[in-house]
Amino acid sequence: MDPLSSLRCCALGWVALRSFAPNKGISYMNFPDSIANIIILGIMVVGLLGLLIPVIPGLVIIWLAGLAYGLGVGFQTPGWIFFTILTIIMVVGSLVDNVVMGQQAHQSGASWISVLLAMLFGVVGTFILPVIGGFIGALLALFLAEWVRRRNWRDAMTATTGWAVGCGWAIVIRFVLGLLMIGIWMIWALF
Repeated sequence: MDPLSSLRCCALGWVALRSFAPNKGISYMNFPDSIANIIILGIMVVGLLGLLIPVIPGLVIIWLAGLAYGLGVGFQTPGWIFFTILTIIMVVGSLVDNVVMGQQAHQSGASWISVLLAMLFGVVGTFILPVIGGFIGALLALFLAEWVRRRNWRDAMTATTGWAVGCGWAIVIRFVLGLLMIGIWMIWALF
């Protein structure tokens, strides 16, 4: 089952569950009935799909949609707890990709200085060539730093491949965290 189908099944399951949940008063944000909630879910799905492209801050987009929901319904006791959990997941997810990519490159033989240079040039590359510039800048910087350090292009390529593998794992981890954030928001929206 692909991730989008899983998300659709999860959303339909929550809508079905909500139909059995007791009504806790009149609220303009009842999950299955609210256009605002459908829009928020749509923004979250866009953020989730954005996680498949390394430079799009999908977790931040999902978090901002959760913030919009919280501002709409208010941050009563369960609300601020759910929003705090969303915030923690967003921060951890934003950091984990750099850690995973750097760790994979280091395990493939790259020095920590080369890893830091790759991160720096990844940021610079994002501004020079949006969308793919960060990825290309990081790979190029890591390859050149390792080639200068070792004078062996095969070792430099091995370290660069480690970075690319780490990038793939980081995308998977962030995608799972994005699904988790959307699931937590759905629970928040239902109760």
